[in-house]
Amino acid sequence: MECRWPEQATFKSYGDFYKKFRVKLPATFNFAFDVLDVVAAKDPGRRALVWCDDHGEERVFTMEDISRESNRAANVFKALGIRRGDAVMLILRRRYEYWPAVMGLCKLGAIAIPATNQLMKKDIAYRVKAAGVKMILSVNEPSIREAVDQAAEEVPVGVRALVNGGGDGTAWLNFDALAAGAPDVLDEADCVRKTGAGDIMLLYFTSGTTGMPKMVRHNFFYPFGHVTTAKYWQCCVDGGLHLTVAETGWAKAAWGKLYGQWMCGSAVMAYDMDRFCARAVLDVIVKYGVTTFCAPPTMYRYFIKEDLKAFDFSKLRHCTVAGEPLNPEVYQKFLEATGLRLHEGYGQTELTVVAGTFPWMTPKPGSMGCAAPGYELDLVNHEGRSCEVGEEGQLVVRTGVMKPLGMFDGYYRDPELTRSVWHDHTYYTGDMAWRDEDGYYWFVGRADDVIKSSGYRIGPFEVESALLEHPAVLECAVTAVPDEDRGQVVKATVVLAKSYEASDEMAKTLQDHVKKVTAPYKYPRVVEFVSELPKTISGKIRRVEIRENDATRE
Repeated sequence: MECRWPEQATFKSYGDFYKKFRVKLPATFNFAFDVLDVVAAKDPGRRALVWCDDHGEERVFTMEDISRESNRAANVFKALGIRRGDAVMLILRRRYEYWPAVMGLCKLGAIAIPATNQLMKKDIAYRVKAAGVKMILSVNEPSIREAVDQAAEEVPVGVRALVNGGGDGTAWLNFDALAAGAPDVLDEADCVRKTGAGDIMLLYFTSGTTGMPKMVRHNFFYPFGHVTTAKYWQCCVDGGLHLTVAETGWAKAAWGKLYGQWMCGSAVMAYDMDRFCARAVLDVIVKYGVTTFCAPPTMYRYFIKEDLKAFDFSKLRHCTVAGEPLNPEVYQKFLEATGLRLHEGYGQTELTVVAGTFPWMTPKPGSMGCAAPGYELDLVNHEGRSCEVGEEGQLVVRTGVMKPLGMFDGYYRDPELTRSVWHDHTYYTGDMAWRDEDGYYWFVGRADDVIKSSGYRIGPFEVESALLEHPAVLECAVTAVPDEDRGQVVKATVVLAKSYEASDEMAKTLQDHVKKVTAPYKYPRVVEFVSELPKTISGKIRRVEIRENDATRE
């Protein structure tokens, strides 16, 4: 299909964009056939993927390359027994094999389950059993192989295959070798072209910040939801090169490493790294001429510690940030050093970009921006009433008139859980926020994380943001602890930066700092110093675990 979308200049303002931008859906749609193969046939030499790793290896793939290799991958999956509706887990880090593999599954009408290489035995066993996984395709890493093999002792894992070597004389197959010998043309009888809203394309497991990961179900129309993500939030351009730092195991990769970018004509940059190094990422941006970039706030905090003025960012035209609210200090320092404004956005694994700072808007550091087209947003209080300007409430998506493009179809095999968050034509995000007079939304925290102290409602982010401005604080998490007089009081669990030591005096210093930076009633009355914070495998802080640990000590 022709992927032509209105240019930004078509819309006079954000309001005009929100009101007028809509996507007309075809009756059926399969991204691998209707976008990848169509572009490959029309413009075979167009760049699709620029890949490098931190060991010096680099590859460039055209759309024709990916189309051909996806056919080979599909033929391998078929030979291994994968059919329409079968689930295959992809543990491929940022390896270039991910793109042909996920497109190959798409062509077969199979279900891709992207997963992180940080999974342990119990994580893999849980996912295999919950989703009925029939095959695991993984990078060739000892830790992952061991975890999968251990999980296979408890649950039937099915076929196991590796990319980038290995697979000889073990339970693991060598996928690369199989693909090299497979036909690069797919038999029409094996092509599942007529896919749509009734077919599952992707299953994503959530981070599990408050409990066991949920299985988020996305259908074959999901890519259309990321046109807004790529063209109007990330501002990807035809012929450009976009880098989203996320690993392919997380939904953020679908936001920035494939669908919307290719539908807008932009190539994708992938940097496969063993561990994050700010200078190395900045070097990649400069070396390869990245034009648009997206990363979480944590990475930008490390970027501003580098001498940013020493880097040639002349090709870089737009930067976005998501994953958590942005500290205004980071925004300002990055702007001063690069001349680039950071444009925030908000979404969930269940959704696409729900709200963002779009091109017609002036960024307000710390705000997630305004509602994206197709999303009817509201804030409701504990009584279910819509909130006034400045009033804090839970962010919800109204779906009575229309379901937003890219919104999930529910939690796989769990209708009861789906109904608990999505009922009466309203989806409850579980995130607390407030809205200012300009329609900008401001994140407060997860509904379970909001602290109620002496009649005040305190969001953890504002206190954490204040603490992070102090040079002694490397990381922190703010939670509530019970208090006989106030109901709850604010507790800060802090990881100190090097050269700083934990002490009562340091705790007092941080408390005084917060009192100066934000409203005094928000300061942490309890400060605990730790060597590390409990986190999910995606790196998100598990405040629920901190609360549980506090409860066991009472």
